[in-house]
Amino acid sequence: MSIKKGNYLFSSESVTEGHPDKVADQISDAILDACLAQDPNSHTGIETLVTTNLCILAGEINTKAKVDFQNVAREKIREIGYVYPEIGFDFKNAAVLSAIHSQSPDIAQGVNEGEGEFKEQGAGDQGLMFGFACNETPEFLPLTIVLAHRLTMRLSEVRKKNIVSGLFPDGKSQVTVEYENGKAKRLETVVIAAHHSENVSVEELREQILEHVIRPVCGKWLDAKTKLFINSTGRFVLGGPTADTGLTGRKIIVDSYGGHSAHGGGAFSGKCPTKVDRSAAYMARYIAKNIVAAGLAEQCEIQLAYAIGVAEPVSVLVHTEGTAKVSEEVIEHAVREVFHLKPADIIKELDLLRPIYAKTAAYGHFGRNDPDFSWEKTDKAALLASKAGIKAPAVAGF
Repeated sequence: MSIKKGNYLFSSESVTEGHPDKVADQISDAILDACLAQDPNSHTGIETLVTTNLCILAGEINTKAKVDFQNVAREKIREIGYVYPEIGFDFKNAAVLSAIHSQSPDIAQGVNEGEGEFKEQGAGDQGLMFGFACNETPEFLPLTIVLAHRLTMRLSEVRKKNIVSGLFPDGKSQVTVEYENGKAKRLETVVIAAHHSENVSVEELREQILEHVIRPVCGKWLDAKTKLFINSTGRFVLGGPTADTGLTGRKIIVDSYGGHSAHGGGAFSGKCPTKVDRSAAYMARYIAKNIVAAGLAEQCEIQLAYAIGVAEPVSVLVHTEGTAKVSEEVIEHAVREVFHLKPADIIKELDLLRPIYAKTAAYGHFGRNDPDFSWEKTDKAALLASKAGIKAPAVAGF
């Protein structure tokens, strides 16, 4: 997103872990985690579909692990909170069908050992990936996506702790921030959709969500002019996979940067780290965040691109929207010196052969203060600054 002059509005959204698409993402990543826990060299591309009392598992897996896919899916559905038969989708009664099969040997040969001159682990597919960071928040993310995720996380928290009664797992948020000369000024609009029991009064639900979700999260950003829309249609009784079929990989902007940056051609969930759709997107975020933390730019977008079976990226681009303290060419040169971008190097640098992925599949893959999210480290900032010929500032993050 360009830094614009004058005032403008920008919106981002998030969804709860009980949103149908997120249910599918989490099941796909839970299966990946189950495979990696037994066999770190598992190769997966798992797709999930959920609808009324039905969960379908598909995709490709090569692994030595012995995993009961149906049981993993049911357990994840239970953890999310689909335990009520009256909703029309619950972990006990939903049919779970598996059509998972082996990975194509034509793909595997390039990923495992390469062909011809590429005698090393190549990219699991062609594609382009983006990473983004800015200095707008301690999370190095835009305020809109940070607030949107905090709202859905809080919505799930008040459900699980019964702070607000009568809530079911599905839900969404959307926030619109007013910017002035590229700086966040105030909250223009907050939208919340909360899945609820038919026994709950809509008026009471709105009051409770305002008191226990919106005010604690949005705080100082609210003012007398902020527009609030809470269950604006009046009812959200029919929700979850019963109301809206969920698919893996259908919430890619929620997963990444809320629309403030470009997104690559592939989703993340269900894919093992040999799939550069995932691992290179994490590396691109790692690079962008360290560039901003190094004081080299106020915001940064990184593009990486790969060819299937080829280890080295075919292109690396640094774009700072005119906020760089040195030339982008200098930053690109520093990036090439500091970061190793072959798939095997990315997997090693970020320690990606671990069962860490189910928790990435809701509330965004970026901006979390969690040691398992290795791509959120800023440990390369000082070295990057040195390579670019400046002194790195003290990093102000979480």
